[in-house]
Amino acid sequence: MKLELNNIEKSFGEKQVLKGVSLTAEGGKAFGLLGRNGAGKTTSIRILMNVFPANRGRVLLDGRPIDYRRVRFGYLPEERGLYPKKKIIDQLVYFAELKGMGHADAVRSVDKWLERLGMTEYRAKRLDTLSKGNQQKIQLITALAHDPQIVILDEPFSGLDPVNAMLLKDVVREEIAKGKIVLFSSHQMNYIEEFCDSIAILNGGQVVLAGELHEIKRNYPRNRLVVQSAERERILGELGDCCRATENGALLITLPSPADKAGMMKRLTEHYDVDEIKVFEPSLNDIFVEYAGNRS
Repeated sequence: MKLELNNIEKSFGEKQVLKGVSLTAEGGKAFGLLGRNGAGKTTSIRILMNVFPANRGRVLLDGRPIDYRRVRFGYLPEERGLYPKKKIIDQLVYFAELKGMGHADAVRSVDKWLERLGMTEYRAKRLDTLSKGNQQKIQLITALAHDPQIVILDEPFSGLDPVNAMLLKDVVREEIAKGKIVLFSSHQMNYIEEFCDSIAILNGGQVVLAGELHEIKRNYPRNRLVVQSAERERILGELGDCCRATENGALLITLPSPADKAGMMKRLTEHYDVDEIKVFEPSLNDIFVEYAGNRS
Protein backbone atom coordinates (compact mmCIF):
# COMPACT_ATOMS: atom_id res chain seq x y z
CA MET A 1 0.00 0.00 0.00
CA LYS A 2 1.03 3.56 -0.67
CA LEU A 3 -0.73 6.45 1.07
CA GLU A 4 -0.32 9.96 -0.31
CA LEU A 5 -1.37 13.41 0.76
CA ASN A 6 -1.20 15.42 -2.43
CA ASN A 7 -0.95 19.23 -2.20
CA ILE A 8 -3.35 19.52 0.74
CA GLU A 9 -4.52 23.01 1.65
CA LYS A 10 -6.80 23.89 4.56
CA SER A 11 -8.05 27.17 5.99
CA PHE A 12 -10.20 27.97 9.00
CA GLY A 13 -11.74 31.34 8.32
CA GLU A 14 -8.96 33.73 7.34
CA LYS A 15 -6.20 31.52 8.73
CA GLN A 16 -4.53 29.12 6.30
CA VAL A 17 -3.35 26.16 8.34
CA LEU A 18 -2.00 23.88 5.60
CA LYS A 19 -0.24 25.34 2.57
CA GLY A 20 0.17 22.56 0.04
CA VAL A 21 1.20 19.60 2.21
CA SER A 22 2.38 16.54 0.27
CA LEU A 23 3.78 13.36 1.79
CA THR A 24 3.93 9.63 1.10
CA ALA A 25 3.79 6.65 3.51
CA GLU A 26 4.16 3.00 2.50
CA GLY A 27 2.91 -0.28 3.90
CA GLY A 28 5.34 -2.31 5.96
CA LYS A 29 7.13 0.84 7.08
CA ALA A 30 6.67 3.46 9.78
CA PHE A 31 6.35 7.12 8.85
CA GLY A 32 7.03 9.99 11.26
CA LEU A 33 4.99 13.19 10.98
CA LEU A 34 6.84 15.83 12.99
CA GLY A 35 6.44 19.48 13.88
CA ARG A 36 5.98 21.87 16.74
CA ASN A 37 2.54 22.54 18.20
CA GLY A 38 0.54 24.47 15.63
CA ALA A 39 2.61 23.29 12.66
CA GLY A 40 -0.34 21.46 11.06
CA LYS A 41 0.15 17.84 12.15
CA THR A 42 -3.28 17.35 13.73
CA THR A 43 -5.07 19.05 10.83
CA SER A 44 -3.22 16.81 8.36
CA ILE A 45 -4.21 13.71 10.34
CA ARG A 46 -7.86 14.77 10.51
CA ILE A 47 -7.99 15.36 6.77
CA LEU A 48 -6.30 12.00 6.20
CA MET A 49 -8.98 10.32 8.33
CA ASN A 50 -11.82 12.26 6.64
CA VAL A 51 -12.83 14.05 9.85
CA PHE A 52 -13.21 17.15 7.68
CA PRO A 53 -12.33 17.88 4.04
CA ALA A 54 -9.40 19.78 2.63
CA ASN A 55 -10.00 23.02 0.73
CA ARG A 56 -7.72 21.68 -1.97
CA GLY A 57 -5.71 18.54 -2.69
CA ARG A 58 -6.36 14.81 -2.52
CA VAL A 59 -5.76 11.81 -0.27
CA LEU A 60 -4.74 8.82 -2.38
CA LEU A 61 -4.27 5.13 -1.64
CA ASP A 62 -2.31 3.24 -4.28
CA GLY A 63 -2.75 6.14 -6.66
CA ARG A 64 -6.54 6.43 -6.36
CA PRO A 65 -8.79 8.58 -4.16
CA ILE A 66 -9.13 6.73 -0.88
CA ASP A 67 -12.43 4.89 -0.34
CA TYR A 68 -13.27 5.51 3.30
CA ARG A 69 -16.03 2.89 3.17
CA ARG A 70 -13.46 0.15 2.59
CA VAL A 71 -10.27 1.31 4.31
CA ARG A 72 -10.00 0.72 8.05
CA PHE A 73 -8.17 3.28 10.17
CA GLY A 74 -6.87 2.76 13.67
CA TYR A 75 -6.25 5.96 15.61
CA LEU A 76 -4.61 6.47 18.98
CA PRO A 77 -5.21 10.14 19.82
CA GLU A 78 -2.92 12.21 22.01
CA GLU A 79 -5.95 13.24 24.07
CA ARG A 80 -7.40 9.94 25.27
CA GLY A 81 -11.13 9.48 24.74
CA LEU A 82 -12.56 6.54 26.67
CA TYR A 83 -15.32 6.38 29.28
CA PRO A 84 -13.87 6.29 32.81
CA LYS A 85 -17.00 4.85 34.51
CA LYS A 86 -17.71 2.09 31.99
CA LYS A 87 -16.48 -1.51 32.07
CA ILE A 88 -13.47 -2.05 29.87
CA ILE A 89 -14.88 -5.02 27.95
CA ASP A 90 -18.14 -3.20 27.19
CA GLN A 91 -16.55 -0.12 25.71
CA LEU A 92 -13.84 -1.98 23.81
CA VAL A 93 -16.44 -4.19 22.13
CA TYR A 94 -18.60 -1.12 21.47
CA PHE A 95 -15.76 0.69 19.68
CA ALA A 96 -14.88 -2.39 17.63
CA GLU A 97 -18.52 -2.71 16.55
CA LEU A 98 -18.58 0.97 15.59
CA LYS A 99 -15.71 0.20 13.24
CA GLY A 100 -17.61 -2.56 11.46
CA MET A 101 -17.03 -5.75 13.44
CA GLY A 102 -19.82 -8.14 14.39
CA HIS A 103 -20.38 -8.65 18.10
CA ALA A 104 -18.85 -12.13 18.38
CA ASP A 105 -15.78 -11.16 16.32
CA ALA A 106 -15.39 -8.00 18.38
CA VAL A 107 -15.40 -9.94 21.66
CA ARG A 108 -12.86 -12.45 20.33
CA SER A 109 -10.54 -9.73 19.04
CA VAL A 110 -10.77 -7.64 22.21
CA ASP A 111 -10.03 -10.66 24.40
CA LYS A 112 -7.04 -11.52 22.20
CA TRP A 113 -5.65 -8.01 22.63
CA LEU A 114 -6.34 -7.94 26.36
CA GLU A 115 -4.29 -11.11 26.68
CA ARG A 116 -1.55 -9.81 24.36
CA LEU A 117 -1.13 -6.68 26.50
CA GLY A 118 -1.41 -8.46 29.84
CA MET A 119 -4.75 -6.84 30.67
CA THR A 120 -7.14 -9.82 30.90
CA GLU A 121 -7.56 -9.44 34.66
CA TYR A 122 -9.02 -5.96 34.13
CA ARG A 123 -11.62 -7.12 31.59
CA ALA A 124 -14.65 -6.42 33.78
CA LYS A 125 -13.23 -3.44 35.67
CA ARG A 126 -14.02 0.24 35.16
CA LEU A 127 -11.45 2.24 33.29
CA ASP A 128 -10.93 4.74 36.13
CA THR A 129 -9.64 1.97 38.41
CA LEU A 130 -6.56 1.50 36.18
CA SER A 131 -3.22 3.29 36.24
CA LYS A 132 -2.45 5.83 33.53
CA GLY A 133 -0.18 3.39 31.73
CA ASN A 134 -2.80 0.63 31.72
CA GLN A 135 -5.42 3.10 30.50
CA GLN A 136 -3.07 3.85 27.65
CA LYS A 137 -2.94 0.16 26.75
CA ILE A 138 -6.75 -0.02 26.75
CA GLN A 139 -6.84 3.01 24.43
CA LEU A 140 -4.37 1.23 22.15
CA ILE A 141 -6.73 -1.75 21.88
CA THR A 142 -9.46 0.56 20.50
CA ALA A 143 -7.03 1.49 17.72
CA LEU A 144 -6.07 -2.09 16.82
CA ALA A 145 -8.91 -4.49 17.68
CA HIS A 146 -10.70 -4.05 14.32
CA ASP A 147 -7.50 -4.91 12.38
CA PRO A 148 -6.97 -1.58 10.59
CA GLN A 149 -4.89 -1.23 7.44
CA ILE A 150 -3.66 2.24 8.41
CA VAL A 151 -2.57 2.87 12.01
CA ILE A 152 -2.06 6.42 13.28
CA LEU A 153 -0.34 6.79 16.65
CA ASP A 154 -0.26 10.25 18.23
CA GLU A 155 2.19 10.38 21.16
CA PRO A 156 1.78 6.62 21.75
CA PHE A 157 4.45 6.31 24.45
CA SER A 158 3.13 9.10 26.65
CA GLY A 159 2.63 7.91 30.22
CA LEU A 160 4.19 4.48 29.73
CA ASP A 161 6.86 3.07 32.03
CA PRO A 162 9.87 1.35 30.39
CA VAL A 163 8.31 -2.14 30.61
CA ASN A 164 5.06 -1.08 28.96
CA ALA A 165 6.95 1.02 26.43
CA MET A 166 8.87 -2.11 25.42
CA LEU A 167 5.59 -4.02 25.08
CA LEU A 168 4.17 -1.29 22.87
CA LYS A 169 7.33 -1.34 20.75
CA ASP A 170 6.82 -5.06 20.15
CA VAL A 171 3.18 -4.50 19.16
CA VAL A 172 4.11 -1.70 16.75
CA ARG A 173 6.78 -3.87 15.13
CA GLU A 174 4.23 -6.65 14.67
CA GLU A 175 1.79 -4.26 12.95
CA ILE A 176 4.54 -3.01 10.64
CA ALA A 177 5.54 -6.60 9.83
CA LYS A 178 1.96 -7.27 8.69
CA GLY A 179 2.44 -4.73 5.91
CA LYS A 180 0.32 -2.02 7.48
CA ILE A 181 0.95 1.68 7.13
CA VAL A 182 1.97 2.98 10.56
CA LEU A 183 2.12 6.74 11.03
CA PHE A 184 3.70 8.25 14.13
CA SER A 185 3.22 11.76 15.41
CA SER A 186 5.37 12.48 18.43
CA HIS A 187 7.77 14.91 20.09
CA GLN A 188 9.79 11.99 21.48
CA MET A 189 12.47 11.90 18.80
CA ASN A 190 14.16 8.77 20.13
CA TYR A 191 11.08 6.68 19.36
CA ILE A 192 10.65 8.21 15.91
CA GLU A 193 14.30 7.55 15.15
CA GLU A 194 13.97 3.96 16.35
CA PHE A 195 10.91 3.08 14.28
CA CYS A 196 10.52 5.37 11.29
CA ASP A 197 12.00 4.74 7.87
CA SER A 198 10.76 8.08 6.53
CA ILE A 199 9.76 11.40 8.04
CA ALA A 200 8.16 14.71 7.15
CA ILE A 201 8.70 17.84 9.22
CA LEU A 202 5.98 20.48 9.13
CA ASN A 203 6.60 24.12 9.91
CA GLY A 204 3.99 26.81 9.44
CA GLY A 205 1.66 24.49 7.53
CA GLN A 206 4.29 23.43 5.01
CA VAL A 207 6.56 20.41 4.61
CA VAL A 208 10.06 21.79 5.17
CA LEU A 209 11.85 18.43 5.04
CA ALA A 210 10.75 14.96 3.88
CA GLY A 211 12.36 11.69 2.87
CA GLU A 212 14.04 8.58 4.16
CA LEU A 213 15.69 9.33 7.49
CA HIS A 214 18.87 7.46 6.57
CA GLU A 215 19.27 9.49 3.37
CA ILE A 216 18.51 12.76 5.14
CA LYS A 217 21.33 12.06 7.57
CA ARG A 218 23.68 10.96 4.78
CA ASN A 219 23.09 14.22 2.91
CA TYR A 220 24.41 16.34 5.75
CA PRO A 221 27.99 17.62 5.21
CA ARG A 222 30.31 14.78 6.19
CA ASN A 223 33.21 16.95 7.31
CA ARG A 224 32.93 16.29 11.04
CA LEU A 225 34.47 13.48 13.07
CA VAL A 226 33.47 12.17 16.48
CA VAL A 227 36.39 10.89 18.53
CA GLN A 228 36.58 9.02 21.83
CA SER A 229 40.01 9.07 23.40
CA ALA A 230 41.73 8.85 26.75
CA GLU A 231 43.93 11.73 25.54
CA ARG A 232 41.00 14.11 25.23
CA GLU A 233 42.69 17.17 26.73
CA ARG A 234 45.85 16.73 24.69
CA ILE A 235 43.88 16.50 21.44
CA LEU A 236 41.85 19.57 22.37
CA GLY A 237 45.00 21.54 23.07
CA GLU A 238 46.86 20.51 19.92
CA LEU A 239 44.04 20.73 17.35
CA GLY A 240 42.81 24.14 18.43
CA ASP A 241 39.60 25.76 17.20
CA CYS A 242 38.56 22.93 14.88
CA CYS A 243 38.02 20.66 17.89
CA ARG A 244 35.54 20.96 20.74
CA ALA A 245 34.24 18.74 23.54
CA THR A 246 30.65 17.48 23.45
CA GLU A 247 28.31 16.91 26.38
CA ASN A 248 28.87 13.15 26.40
CA GLY A 249 32.66 13.48 26.67
CA ALA A 250 33.51 12.88 23.03
CA LEU A 251 35.39 15.29 20.77
CA LEU A 252 33.85 16.83 17.65
CA ILE A 253 36.37 17.79 14.98
CA THR A 254 35.24 20.01 12.09
CA LEU A 255 37.30 19.80 8.91
CA PRO A 256 37.53 22.26 5.99
CA SER A 257 36.25 19.59 3.61
CA PRO A 258 34.97 15.97 3.64
CA ALA A 259 38.06 15.14 1.59
CA ASP A 260 40.18 15.81 4.67
CA LYS A 261 38.62 12.94 6.68
CA ALA A 262 41.14 10.25 5.76
CA GLY A 263 44.14 12.43 6.56
CA MET A 264 42.75 13.50 9.93
CA MET A 265 41.82 9.90 10.86
CA LYS A 266 45.36 8.78 10.02
CA ARG A 267 46.86 11.61 12.07
CA LEU A 268 44.68 10.87 15.08
CA THR A 269 45.27 7.10 15.12
CA GLU A 270 49.04 7.49 14.62
CA HIS A 271 49.60 10.18 17.28
CA TYR A 272 46.97 9.54 19.96
CA ASP A 273 45.38 6.71 21.89
CA VAL A 274 42.01 6.63 20.10
CA ASP A 275 39.21 4.32 21.25
CA GLU A 276 36.68 5.25 18.56
CA ILE A 277 36.51 7.51 15.54
CA LYS A 278 33.57 7.95 13.14
CA VAL A 279 31.90 10.44 10.86
CA PHE A 280 29.39 12.60 12.71
CA GLU A 281 25.74 12.15 11.74
CA PRO A 282 23.11 14.45 13.26
CA SER A 283 20.44 12.93 15.49
CA LEU A 284 16.80 13.35 14.55
CA ASN A 285 16.57 15.82 17.42
CA ASP A 286 19.31 17.94 15.80
CA ILE A 287 17.48 17.82 12.46
CA PHE A 288 14.13 18.67 14.06
CA VAL A 289 15.53 21.71 15.87
CA GLU A 290 17.14 22.94 12.64
CA TYR A 291 13.99 22.67 10.52
CA ALA A 292 11.21 23.25 13.06
CA GLY A 293 12.97 25.64 15.42
CA ASN A 294 11.68 28.79 13.76
CA ARG A 295 8.10 29.32 12.74
CA SER A 296 7.56 30.57 9.23
